[in-house]
Amino acid sequence: MQQGGAQRGALNEPIPGIFMIFGLFRKRNHNQIIVVRQYDTLTSMARQPVFYTDYDVPDTVMGRFELLSAVMILFFRRTRSSETSGQELAQEIVDAFFEDIDYSIRELGIGDNSVPKRMKKLAGMFYGRLESYAAAMDGIDRDALAAALRRNIHPKAGEGAPSMIGLADWMMAAEAHLAGITEAEIATGSATLPQPPRIGEAAPQVGADAP
Repeated sequence: MQQGGAQRGALNEPIPGIFMIFGLFRKRNHNQIIVVRQYDTLTSMARQPVFYTDYDVPDTVMGRFELLSAVMILFFRRTRSSETSGQELAQEIVDAFFEDIDYSIRELGIGDNSVPKRMKKLAGMFYGRLESYAAAMDGIDRDALAAALRRNIHPKAGEGAPSMIGLADWMMAAEAHLAGITEAEIATGSATLPQPPRIGEAAPQVGADAP
């Protein structure tokens, strides 16, 4: 995927392809309205300008891929203990995520012959992040999570990379918030994530409801 994101001042606008969802779902999806509702909530969170102004996430295609991956991973982790319907919903949402990626690659003018290879690479990146973030979050280790975020979001920055502690803290708070989401909310595509505060403001309270 090539670099190049939305212009500054348009952070709340979707990058073409990355957040487009309607008409992209497989016909096997019999809960399209529920999937669309939940996916829209997740992608809307990943569009929040504060992540790009205060949390050191680059406002680029890859920066948004990284943040949306993190949001998807949080939801995926919440639904791993859900009933079968919740797990199926999570899988359909992840499928929609990859369909968006495929669409965005083609919109960027990448040749059809190159798309499968790029998709395989991006899928590997996603599941690699799922593994590394899960290990840190299972151990409630914010420093390990921040280090993983730093490696993935700023791979070329080396020692000069931002600490990413702020984003790690938000992810930990978001996971605690999701733990309080009911199965009924999962089943209806109504799960929410806490609003990230501006850096310097009070951090989201673990287990607190989103404002």
